[in-house]
This record gives sequence, structure tokens and C-alpha cells, in this order.
Amino acid sequence: MDAKLPSPPIVADRLNRPIRDLRISVTDRCNMRCTYCMPATIFDNNHPFLPHKDLLSYEEIARLVRVFAGLGTRKVRITGGEPLIRRELPRLIEQLAETDGVDDIALTTNGVLLPQLAAPLRQAGLNRITVSLDALNDEIFQQINDRGISVQRVLDGIAAAEQAGFTALKINMVVQRGVNEDQVVPMAEHFMGTGHILRFIEFMDVGNTNGWQMDRVVSAREILSSLRERYKVGPADRHHASDVARRYTTADGTTEFGIISSVTQPFCGACSRARISSKGELFTCLFANHGTDLRRLLRSGATDSEVREAVRGVWSQRIDQYSEQRTAETAQHPKVEMSYIGG
Repeated sequence: MDAKLPSPPIVADRLNRPIRDLRISVTDRCNMRCTYCMPATIFDNNHPFLPHKDLLSYEEIARLVRVFAGLGTRKVRITGGEPLIRRELPRLIEQLAETDGVDDIALTTNGVLLPQLAAPLRQAGLNRITVSLDALNDEIFQQINDRGISVQRVLDGIAAAEQAGFTALKINMVVQRGVNEDQVVPMAEHFMGTGHILRFIEFMDVGNTNGWQMDRVVSAREILSSLRERYKVGPADRHHASDVARRYTTADGTTEFGIISSVTQPFCGACSRARISSKGELFTCLFANHGTDLRRLLRSGATDSEVREAVRGVWSQRIDQYSEQRTAETAQHPKVEMSYIGG
């Protein structure tokens, strides 16, 4: 008897990619000024962040998630800016946890506010947490975050998440040549055997303000070579074709690493991620230069069916393959800032 074939996606783009994952930015503000994301020279005290009235309300976000779930979305990730600075965030998580069809709710954070919020978020229904940490050396880390925030404050946040019941956190490290490439092995040492998954990310040309240059990219091959100088590391199978990280495990199977190689080994072919900005624009690529205004639809009295058809129309025409088509010229083209739509 033939094996049962997977059901076709409810909506697919022109390359037959479904909308399985939805990333939602709940704020464009952050309590750090990381140089590869929100450099302080641009995002200073005079920067025009969005007023609260322009942000999607939690009820509007929950409504959009229901619409996307009806189109096949199963995973939702809350991002920013720094999402934990948005007030009453557990209230949103409670609403999302009640959405039929959504079986995984995750959040990406810098971790600073987790001591106050990890337990309420867990109780509200959050499934997973990813924490950004780019160095263990305090001097290097503070140079990157440009707000004098210590490594210990992030580690305290990770500990709070553990205490709240979150296991197998993902720890993201953006690796930049001349900045923190010497922190790859110390970071691996620190998280070895903890059950957490350390993911090394190639420095990407997201937005227009982070000074990206190809010669500042530490490639996945170089990162893996650094790890193999210290550990016996072998490849592991991906959980899903759309996973962004290539997985590796130590020989004893106790520790997993991931490497996200958007620049040197792009993975657009299986991308199933849609993104919604904090003011309700739908973006079909992290490197896009424009989005589709869903907030206007929500606030103009459109029905769920009308919103759903608008999303279907955008996604069904999607052909994004930016990372696979990147050139030195296109890397300089205008793109939405990562702090606006999340990573």
C-alpha cells in the first residue's frame, strides 16, 4: 500500500512554498543598539519610532494570526525590536495560544527582561524562547549592544527562562569579522551540555544602516572549522525542509549547534516564512523593500474573508529568492530594517 501523501498547502507561492511560519513584530523599539541591527548613530533620541496608535493592537494581531492559520500557518514567532518592552505581552500570548491550528508559539528576545517575564509568558502559553547573545566577553558584548548591558544580565534572563520551565532554548550569535569571531569557541564552551542550542549566524545585509560588507562575513565554513578544531562535530538531519539552520551535533550527542548561512549557503528554496511589521505590513522576505498594508484593511471594516483573500493574493504571487540572487549591487539596494520586521 502506498504511503499517505502529505496534504497540499492551502496556499502556496509561485515556487510552491506554503505559509507555515509567521513572524510578527510587536514593536520597533529596543533597549539595545546593536551595531548590526539598530546602530545608535541612526536610531538616536531623535529617531521617529512609531507612536502607540500606529502599532497593531493585540486584538488585531490575534485576528491576523487566525486568518493566517486558516491559510496553513502553524508556527508563530513574536519579534521586535525587543518584544518584551511591549506592555502586557503575556496577554497577547494568551490570545495566540487559543488559536485553532497554531501549534507552536515562539519569541525572540535579547533576554534582559526575562527575569520579570519568563514565568508569566510560560503560564500564558509561550512554547519556546530564542535569546540573542553575541559574545561572552563583556567588553566585546557591550561594544556590540552600545548600551553598557552586561553579559550577565542576558545570562540571568536565560536562567530565569530555565526556571520558568523553558528547555532547549536557542541562543543566537551573529558573527562578524573583526568584532566577535574569537567568541565562537568560548560561546560553544559555555553552552556545551546545557541542553540549549547555540546558533551561529552569518552577518547579513538586512536593512541599510548596519554597514554590511562581504569582507565582514565570517562564513559558515569558517565557523564550522573553528568548532571542529575543538570538538568532534558531525551533521544532523534537519527537522523540516524550511529550517533556516544547518544542524550539527557533538560525537557524544549531548550538544547541538546550528549555523545559519544566509549569505554563503542560502536556503530560499524552502522558505515558508511571512513577516508582519509592528504597524501591520505584510512582508514576504526579510530583505524586501516594501510590504502590503494589512492594518488599513483591518481598520477599514474588512471581513476576515477579505483579509484572507488579500494575504492569499500576495503570497500566491511571491517569487522571493533574495539570498540566492544576492550580488554586491543588490546588497546596496534599499531594504526594510531588521528592527522593523524582526530577524
